[in-house]
Amino acid sequence: MARGASFDTDRPVEQRPVAGVALRLITALLLAIMFALVKLLSSRGVNIVETLFYRQCGSALCAVGLVAAGPGFKSLHSKRVGAHVGRMALGVTAMALNFAAMIMLPLAEATVIGFSVPIFSTVLAALVLGEPTGKWRWGAVAAGFLGVLLIVQPGTGEVPLLGAGVALVAALLTASVTIVIRRLGATERASTTVFWFAASSLVPLGVMMLWFGRAHDPETWAILSGLALSGGLAQLTLTGALRLAPVALVMPMDYTSLIWATILGTWIFGELPTPWIWVGAPIIIASGLIIVWREHRLARRTALSAATVAPN
Repeated sequence: MARGASFDTDRPVEQRPVAGVALRLITALLLAIMFALVKLLSSRGVNIVETLFYRQCGSALCAVGLVAAGPGFKSLHSKRVGAHVGRMALGVTAMALNFAAMIMLPLAEATVIGFSVPIFSTVLAALVLGEPTGKWRWGAVAAGFLGVLLIVQPGTGEVPLLGAGVALVAALLTASVTIVIRRLGATERASTTVFWFAASSLVPLGVMMLWFGRAHDPETWAILSGLALSGGLAQLTLTGALRLAPVALVMPMDYTSLIWATILGTWIFGELPTPWIWVGAPIIIASGLIIVWREHRLARRTALSAATVAPN
């Protein structure tokens, strides 16, 4: 096997849909474990700056391995340093709010609200990138927000509104990150973007650790190690899934994280999801699947059109 054939995310490889789906399912489990550990660490006095720092340490180590086994460190040269810094600042902020949402809300509710990322991505792609958005996707956006309202039930007190608001802002910023990454992807390798996000984020987080870093007992350090490991491995499995199978096929596997969030929330924290989550979640999931399906259809149509007009 040629050097980098396993890990270079920018080099075409043989499509293996079953393996891609399996890796995406593993990614959903790893992320659910990571978020559960974030919540558990908070109950043990670990602050969000610490969880971000140690999570990014794991991601940075995995990113180094990804680049070393793939395109090599020469590929890390970039003329778009400012864009990478902006992506880092936005990504760290989104991650911090996602962690805060997991702490403030039951895991299942926070996870389902996080499913609104494709909905926000569609809105931002239309507003920022000027991408055409037809009635199917706008209808999915409207249905998705209806699903969120059904889960949050404003005014009933079923779900803390502050936590729900944090989760929604986190989803919006996460969607914004996808837009930035798509723009970076015009000139940058995927492995380059992953590396610079993980590595550059350790600079501001490392400085903040001078004030927020704390000593912990051995059990807490073990949990922090699990957090770094699950976050880093999730980065690798996610990258592998996207290389081995189309996005439209593997992305729906993300919704299995609700199963794991419900199990972990009940087992570790004694959290029972509200009844409305089983009404709103299918609506949000269906809207996300419609958006992915429509994007897949449009991408295939564009590719076929380009192939038709291309000179022989």
